[in-house]
Amino acid sequence: WPSIFSGLEVISNRMTLSHRDPGGAPSHYDMLVSLGIEHDAIFSIEDLEAELVYSPGTMTYIAGRVLQHSVRHWNTGERYVIA
Repeated sequence: WPSIFSGLEVISNRMTLSHRDPGGAPSHYDMLVSLGIEHDAIFSIEDLEAELVYSPGTMTYIAGRVLQHSVRHWNTGERYVIA
C-alpha cells in the first residue's frame, strides 16, 4: 500500500541498545508508536540526558540519526513498537 514513510519496523518485547539510526537525513524525524499491555518502559535520549515515560499509546518523533536513544529493560507487560 502507498505510504509517506520510507520504511516500517515492528519491534516486539525487545530492549533497544543505545544507538543512532543509520538511515535517513539528519533533518528527518522518525515516528515511534509504543503499544502493548501494561508495560513500564522508559525511552532514553542520552544526548539530551532525558528519560521519558514510554507507556502504551505514546507517540514520539525523534531525529534518530542525530540523537542517541534507547529503551532498556522494563519490568512488566508486553511491549510493541511501530517505528
